[in-house]
Amino acid sequence: MEMVEYAAAREAINERRIEAREPLRAPLDLLAQHLITLALGGGFFSKDAIKEVRSAWSYRDITEEEWGWVLDFIIRGGDTLRAYDQFKRVVVDANGLHSVESRIISRFHRMSIGTITSDPAIEVKFSTGRRLGTVEESFISRIKPGSNFYFGGKLLTLKRVRDLTAVVSLAKRGKGAIPVWGGGKSPLSSELASGVRQKLEAAGMHIFKEKEMRALRPSLELQSIGSKLPKMNELLIERTDTREGTCWFVYPFAGRLAHEGLASLISYRMTRLEPMTLSLSFNDYGFHLCSTSTQEFNESDWRNLLSPEGVVDELLECMNLSEMDKRQFREVARVAGLIFQGYPGARKSNRQVQASGGLFFDVFSKYDPHNLLLTQSRREVLDRQLEVNRMVSTLERISGQIIVRESPSRLSPFGFPLMGRIFALPSKFRILERPGKTYVPTA
Repeated sequence: MEMVEYAAAREAINERRIEAREPLRAPLDLLAQHLITLALGGGFFSKDAIKEVRSAWSYRDITEEEWGWVLDFIIRGGDTLRAYDQFKRVVVDANGLHSVESRIISRFHRMSIGTITSDPAIEVKFSTGRRLGTVEESFISRIKPGSNFYFGGKLLTLKRVRDLTAVVSLAKRGKGAIPVWGGGKSPLSSELASGVRQKLEAAGMHIFKEKEMRALRPSLELQSIGSKLPKMNELLIERTDTREGTCWFVYPFAGRLAHEGLASLISYRMTRLEPMTLSLSFNDYGFHLCSTSTQEFNESDWRNLLSPEGVVDELLECMNLSEMDKRQFREVARVAGLIFQGYPGARKSNRQVQASGGLFFDVFSKYDPHNLLLTQSRREVLDRQLEVNRMVSTLERISGQIIVRESPSRLSPFGFPLMGRIFALPSKFRILERPGKTYVPTA
């Protein structure tokens, strides 16, 4: 399917269609860091500084309330930290000049300047202490305790996450999530997704202009024969019964990050209609839901499942957003200067940084729930990690599309890579049995 992207990208380049890049809206952690830097560089006056800050696009609509909150945060530590001198980083003289007087605060700030944060590795262990390996925190943070995931060729149940360690046990049955690493998360952009859909619509009319599309023609024709190539105004939903269970394949072409959230949302809505166990997989083109339930969903059911109403509230219920919030807040707190990462040659470990970030998160959540850094971390989780805006716009687009339901007798070319993502192996080999033959693929 990437070959369709190549053809769509080349056409976009030739037509000079440039993808939009949506800037963050008023990241207050960066503003706090910038103002302390200004205070170190000779000081600043509030009226001059806010005029300069508003000239930057991301801060063009910053309110007086937000500005005042950031000033109070760097001068007195905000409502929660005002009792601790180390968070009173900026002082204001009689003329209104904001500056930094403490040499210690000055040194800490210079060694902490920067906005690039990394995703620490989470160690996966059994409660007995046996180590299985490591996985990125961004994956583990999305899984609720008691839920299953595949790792190291085993189906595991997450018991708890503490101090960069995920404690697990072997799952007795069921299905689970598949780990995703950072290198595989680059999402399909809205512009490129639209181009891919245009190419597929052209292929449905037997138009194969580009060399990539001509090379892919046999697979696309197979998709058209066994199922359908969706048009721009159509949403394709396939149902295929396999030995894994009843499989639904939905193809919104909205990018993998949006599909991750959509798969969780739709599966949550399905379980409210009928209790069932579901496994999920997703890629840039669609998502796959597999269950042992045999319930059939008609077009009206799918319209309700794909409704754009109540998306954020239902995501709060079906995903582990509290852990995702805590993880994102740690990055926000570091940029805002709340967490000192140590001196050169004596850096704090990821475990120590996580503990500090978790402590601030718990304190603010309990005693200062309206803290604007907490608000920012929640907004960034929804906008950047789950792409809620794109999810909602995708569902709104779907509401005006024709739902095309197909029931191919075997996996379609579109569905095969999605189905392949759930084949985590409990042993080194998977044995595929067919009448009269047994195939043993290489490891």
